[in-house]
Amino acid sequence: MKKLFTCIMATLILFVACSKKETPKSEVPTENAKAVKTIGISMPTKSMQRWLDDGNNMVKSFEELGYKVDLQYAEDVVENQVSQIENMISKKVDALVVAPIDGEALSNVLESAVAKNIPVISYDRLIKNTDAVSYYATFDNFQVGVLQGTYIVEKLGLKDGKGPFNIELFAGSPDDNNALFFFDGAMSVLKPFIDSGKLVVGSNQTVFNQIGILRWDGATAQSRMDNLLSAYYTGKKVDAVLSPNDSLAIGIVSSLKAIGYGTPNQPMPIITGQDADLPSVKSIIAGEQTATIFKDTRVLAKRAVTMTDAVLNDKMPEVNDTKTYNNGKKIVPSFLEKPVSVDISNYKEILIDSGYYTEDKLK
Repeated sequence: MKKLFTCIMATLILFVACSKKETPKSEVPTENAKAVKTIGISMPTKSMQRWLDDGNNMVKSFEELGYKVDLQYAEDVVENQVSQIENMISKKVDALVVAPIDGEALSNVLESAVAKNIPVISYDRLIKNTDAVSYYATFDNFQVGVLQGTYIVEKLGLKDGKGPFNIELFAGSPDDNNALFFFDGAMSVLKPFIDSGKLVVGSNQTVFNQIGILRWDGATAQSRMDNLLSAYYTGKKVDAVLSPNDSLAIGIVSSLKAIGYGTPNQPMPIITGQDADLPSVKSIIAGEQTATIFKDTRVLAKRAVTMTDAVLNDKMPEVNDTKTYNNGKKIVPSFLEKPVSVDISNYKEILIDSGYYTEDKLK
């Protein structure tokens, strides 16, 4: 009986040992393992090169820090952006980086982010009328306008007493908070010369609401320039056009070329821009658009990433402005990066030598 009992026990022990599944090493939890956090990035549109660059640069930087990224483009449709952000929140992203199409339209959807303790970084454009925004990463938008206005003044020689010259003014999208800063910055430089008669606005359209172009649409800018030329410039020339960004500048250039500007007998007026988009840099090299304001999206993307990473690690992000950007609910702590004026004289140094573009892309 003892031998039988011993045999039965040995058999049972062998059966249990063989049937027990060994846990693969990859499945063994470790004390140091922690869940990978996900960042939701909501961009306005793919139709402007700068937003593609912004999104790609942020994805690269976040992934280098070990985050997962959900990047979405709303194609300038507010309802799309709201739906995409709702989806990100429902997927429980750990933070949101949002460049709004309409700064006024996201307050409701972002209340859900607040309820789930999801921090929100407003990117380039300020999100309005909500306490949900933790921080704001942007460029010095007023200075962008100052640089544009100053470029026109210097190239026309207005401080040397030259003039009068004819100018037309364009502004950005009325639903983009930055557009007002660009306009105010430019007018802080141009208005004294308009008031003195050294700059003459043929259309007499000098108020933001008269000259704003919804959604920064180049075709709309081209159509408006067509109308201005036919109504106010028969028999006289345009000497300068204040264009707040490159997409509008391209439309303005097309309008002017259609009636003969850009020839030896009728040179292009001074035309400003912003973003250093590839088509506009090529236009500058070709002698059409005159200048653009370069805002290095690599720098801004990195700033948004470091802000977000700091917040998620319970640290205080670096800011350099705590007074300027009141979104209607709070003054949003911000970091303002520096913009740079670019034209034919320095584009190689600023854009190529820095590695932003390669020379073959500008051919």
